[in-house]
Amino acid sequence: MSSSETSRTPRHLVVVGGGVIGLTCALRAADEGWQVTVVDAGEHLRAAWVAGGMLGSLGEGHPGEDALLELSERSVARWPDLIVRLGDPDVVAAHDSLFVAATAADAGYLAQLADFVWSRRPRSTDRLTPVDATVIREREPAIGSRLRGGYLARGEGAVDNRRLLAALRAALIAAGGRIESGRIADLAELDGHRPDQILLAAGAGIADLWPDAPVHLDKGEVLRLRADRWTVPPPLHVIRARVDGRTVYLVPRSDGIVVGATQYEGDAHEWRSGAAGARAAGVADLLADAIEVYPGLREYTLAEVGVGFRPCSPDGLPIIGRLDERVLLACGHGRNGIMLAPYTADAFAALLAEPGDEKPCTANIFEQTITTGGIG
Repeated sequence: MSSSETSRTPRHLVVVGGGVIGLTCALRAADEGWQVTVVDAGEHLRAAWVAGGMLGSLGEGHPGEDALLELSERSVARWPDLIVRLGDPDVVAAHDSLFVAATAADAGYLAQLADFVWSRRPRSTDRLTPVDATVIREREPAIGSRLRGGYLARGEGAVDNRRLLAALRAALIAAGGRIESGRIADLAELDGHRPDQILLAAGAGIADLWPDAPVHLDKGEVLRLRADRWTVPPPLHVIRARVDGRTVYLVPRSDGIVVGATQYEGDAHEWRSGAAGARAAGVADLLADAIEVYPGLREYTLAEVGVGFRPCSPDGLPIIGRLDERVLLACGHGRNGIMLAPYTADAFAALLAEPGDEKPCTANIFEQTITTGGIG
């Protein structure tokens, strides 16, 4: 083979992980001329399979999480371009969010979050605005009578997580990528693919491939409720409610509503089994709070109780970087994997374009990009 023919041979990227992060990064690489193979361990080991799919930058404005608010805004701004690339506008499940409170204490909690966002992002005042109970009911007539005022977050919507996964897979295959089923426990198993670069985007399974990964698992339940022609229709907005000190969200789907989410300390052995069970108390609280917020849910069918494991970093920010000149990382996204997917793909593409021999990555690349201006 001549040198000119060799130079035209696409470099080969193998992505370990077929969730939203792995697929979004894989699609970006395929669009940039890489030969891409994704090794997917299966839908029931993915956090994205049971997610609500919220794209909530302002909704992540918790005091002490300034960096996450910054990253969330940057990533949410990239989502419209990703939707266009996928060619499926119905991936979008809602365009705006309503934050609502059941008690005065709950309203105070939401006000604290809003004040934090406005103090850090003054320009967000036209996107996050107070609304009273009358406006809430004009927008969502089926909302519960206990719900008092709150906030409207314009442009803070949601995607259908499962439709998104299907669209990403279809787009990747159309771009020439391949998706294989399999569970990788050792990178030596990839030698047969002869990859030039490897991306570890294995979610909760990252510790199997990078034993020193500073990642812990959070377990959570998410419910899927199905509507029929006799029930009240799903809401038009994402409804993020505070009810007696607990947080619950309702995210519309074409056939019903996704309700979430609980959060407990996760167990890696339970995740590996692929058959994690739900806690009765968690499911009961979610149903009770969801019905308080949207009473018509009493007539919906409880179609699924999903259990997922969120891979979380110590500081709540994703870990994106290199282990060595051949292996890259995209992990630790916690509850925000779907929201941060476009930003992650951009950061990954920048690293992929300039392979180097860095030391193993234990610091968070995003802390550097915020400080230096980095990937805007």
